Amino acid sequence: VQLVESGGGLVQAGGSLRLSCAASGSTFNMRAMGWYRQAPGKQRELVAQITSAGGSTNYADDVKGRFTISRDNAKLTIYLQMNSLEPEDTAVYYCFARLGYPIPINYWGQGTQVTVSS
Repeated sequence: VQLVESGGGLVQAGGSLRLSCAASGSTFNMRAMGWYRQAPGKQRELVAQITSAGGSTNYADDVKGRFTISRDNAKLTIYLQMNSLEPEDTAVYYCFARLGYPIPINYWGQGTQVTVSS
């Protein structure tokens, strides 16, 4: 499975960005896709994910109401719309895809930098 991310960049606080992640390859048994992020000196944390069956979503508490994850199944692509960005959102954002049964495996994108200036 290959994941290609796009959409990161530099934005001022209060601004918006949209990240995209396109999956290709052996995507059979896809269970979920989403985004993690990692800020300097911090652990990687889940930002948002969306399930393949049913499209259920969940978000980290500090992005609820500001970020929205969505998907285009035909394009095997997910999006992360990020509004009201804060300097604390600055991080490398990694797309992931979770596949397989009964034990799932996570595949990762290369990461895209999001920098929010104050």
